[in-house]
Amino acid sequence: MIDQGTIDRIVDAAQIIDVVSEFVTLKKRGVNFVGLCPFHTDKSPSFYVSPAKNICKCFACGEGGSAVHFIMKHEQLSYYEALKYLAKRYNIEVQERELTDEQKEAYNERESLFILNDFARTYFVNTLHENLEGKTVGLSYFKERGFREDIVRKFQLGYSLEQRDAFTQEALKNGYKKEYLVKTGLTIEGDNNYVADRFRGRVIFPVHTLSGKVVAFGGRILKKAENTGKYVNSPESDIYHKSNELYGIYFAKQAITKADCCYLVEGYTDVISMHQAGIENVVASSGTALTQGQIRLIHRFTTNVTVIYDGDSAGIKAALRGIDLLLEAGMNIKVVLLPEGEDPDSFARKQNAQALTQYIKDNEVDFIRFKTQLLLKDAGNDPIKRAALISDIVNSISIIPDNIIRTVYLKDCSALLGVDERVLVGEVNKKRLAYIEKESAQQRTNVQLQQAGIATSETVVNEVTSQTVAQSKNAKSSLDKYERQVLYYIVRYGMLPSFAEEDIEFVSTVLEFVKFDLERDNLWFEHPLYKQMLNEAVEHIGDPQFVPARYFLAHPNPDVSRLTANILEDRYELSKVHLKQFGNNVKKEDTPLAEEKNLVVFVPRVLTELKNAHISAQVKELRVKMEQKQKDGDIDGVIDLMRQIKQFEEIKKALAKVLGERIVLRW
Repeated sequence: MIDQGTIDRIVDAAQIIDVVSEFVTLKKRGVNFVGLCPFHTDKSPSFYVSPAKNICKCFACGEGGSAVHFIMKHEQLSYYEALKYLAKRYNIEVQERELTDEQKEAYNERESLFILNDFARTYFVNTLHENLEGKTVGLSYFKERGFREDIVRKFQLGYSLEQRDAFTQEALKNGYKKEYLVKTGLTIEGDNNYVADRFRGRVIFPVHTLSGKVVAFGGRILKKAENTGKYVNSPESDIYHKSNELYGIYFAKQAITKADCCYLVEGYTDVISMHQAGIENVVASSGTALTQGQIRLIHRFTTNVTVIYDGDSAGIKAALRGIDLLLEAGMNIKVVLLPEGEDPDSFARKQNAQALTQYIKDNEVDFIRFKTQLLLKDAGNDPIKRAALISDIVNSISIIPDNIIRTVYLKDCSALLGVDERVLVGEVNKKRLAYIEKESAQQRTNVQLQQAGIATSETVVNEVTSQTVAQSKNAKSSLDKYERQVLYYIVRYGMLPSFAEEDIEFVSTVLEFVKFDLERDNLWFEHPLYKQMLNEAVEHIGDPQFVPARYFLAHPNPDVSRLTANILEDRYELSKVHLKQFGNNVKKEDTPLAEEKNLVVFVPRVLTELKNAHISAQVKELRVKMEQKQKDGDIDGVIDLMRQIKQFEEIKKALAKVLGERIVLRW
């Protein structure tokens, strides 16, 4: 565990703009910065970063919070892992307390997998450079490929011994659990306690996340073996999803941003050879078709992608499907075809940075033109094949979001294909209409799920049924918005001085007044998250160092941090209460000051609204019971419930009078 003082130093040091800009390309917009959200498919910038508030917030998917919680979400780390990540970045020494047995038992499994991968990476690197077999077999192979030692070390390349379980036994000897060895895929387990190293006898290529953590490995066999693939990769695990990773992205991200362009190749050695030639803005899909997750990674840093192919036309055609996803994401795509017999690896080893860059510049062609020309060669004069070609090209053009770019491509393709442009326009419009209808249906589903409090990731959306949505809606309390209004003032102004009233003792802070007012009416929050925050805030009454906004923004629970970011965000400042009281007298930028000067007005008001909502809920419940009593013929029960309802209605009248009174503001 990390002591609170150290946590405070980390939170103070971690500047949100510095942390987020490592992973997202940001542009200044007013006093804030904006970029593409890294947590969902974002086609137009919706991720805002506020240096003044030291928070981030996506206004599309709702993700946000402090620098700590950004790192938690982005790197999939635990709260304390994220703190240590930032502490290391800002050179803050972390002294941890001994964990209890219970805490040790609950220690994050994901961290264990990352730690094991880190051990494996170091083991493979040391084997390559220090073991006799590693040097004579593995290192010799890399030298034959022309890789310099500095490049080998930069990409942390390694070697796994031929011995069946050399790595596994070394890991077990160092205290790593077989369970985790199997989960990461480093070890293969069979019957009768059989274990074997997945990558034995192979050179190793570690796969890194954006922040440099090793999530997987690729291994290339060096000896010919029947029924054995040339490459073996780590299987999917809790920390590795190949559809969300790009080989080389950790080493390329800064170069991509600087060049405003990403070169996309196929394999590990393609990336390494281009780096050695001096071209660093390059990543690889590692032999798989492009996925939306990989495209999102690229899109964070640039909208310009150049795909570099070798002369294998079969491989090119297989890759075309993935490139359509780039078009759909609004990317600008160019294609470079290398000379026959060359691939990016071999070609890069023969060039320096200037010559390679010039070749790419001279030979790159926009993707639609390239695809059209490629398919035309196959179609020839066959009318059936030409019809299929036209349909294929129309599909690609129809998913491009920018209308002007679509129009330009339609003109080019009309000339290339010898088809009337109006025909192509008509077909594209049909496809666009169907595409938009499908997208709108998905957005409507997402909105329904968000209103019901359900996550809207693509996987979850496909799994959630309408029944689940209905249940979630019914479960949502009618008190939530009123409790949130009270929480708003606790988070933003909880420790500011409140006011004195004749019939109560002097109340020194907003938080203390909220506690006093709720308790005297025997009320408390019902929403679990709001209740947790209220309880924790109350526990800090009397602590002069307690600052609610800061405390909750750096909270271990990401839901608490996210909600706090929402409360602190400017767009949420003008509530109905403010509009009703201020009218047009206060500009939006002046609202926080007006709020702070008039807590004497707003805090009692939101508490009164909460009480009114409680009464309304009770009256509604009593009416339902009364209807049942009437059906049962229980006249005495009906009369008793009517009496209770009347009492509550009288209270509601009194509350309504308070809420309806005109309050003169003191400026």
